[in-house]
Amino acid sequence: MSAADVLAMLRESDRTLAVAESLTGGLLTDAFVQVPGASAVLLGGVISYATDLKHEVLGVDARLLADEGPVHPEVARQMADGVRRALALHGRIADVGVATTGVAGPDRQGGRPPGTVYVGVAIGSRRIAASGVFEGDRQAVRSAAVRLALETLSAVLDAE
Repeated sequence: MSAADVLAMLRESDRTLAVAESLTGGLLTDAFVQVPGASAVLLGGVISYATDLKHEVLGVDARLLADEGPVHPEVARQMADGVRRALALHGRIADVGVATTGVAGPDRQGGRPPGTVYVGVAIGSRRIAASGVFEGDRQAVRSAAVRLALETLSAVLDAE
């Protein structure tokens, strides 16, 4: 599934998209903005690389971050939900939020090994998390996270 395919699905259902990225550091948003006409769907993105920004900007529960760290499926779900509100336009929250968090390596983070990735999707009242563990260097893990995010978004939109 490509970014263009996901944007087409969103456009067909007249939905907007907001992106929150930690691990991917802008790669997911970049995949979307490379598609001509993305601005009809994509509201924008937030790169919340620092853990405190996940709470301060995206509203991720501070206790969750303290107890589990930033690499956790519930953090991904809350990031996806929070970015919908953070990027509200004219008082209307984004219809769909997607978020990435994980460990690109080379060291473990919060007890999780390099290659651990969580993707969150928020749509309506649904909050979904997908996960994967990927091999390779930092760039390979980050690229795999983008693919997982696109696949997860596609599956969620197909199920709607």
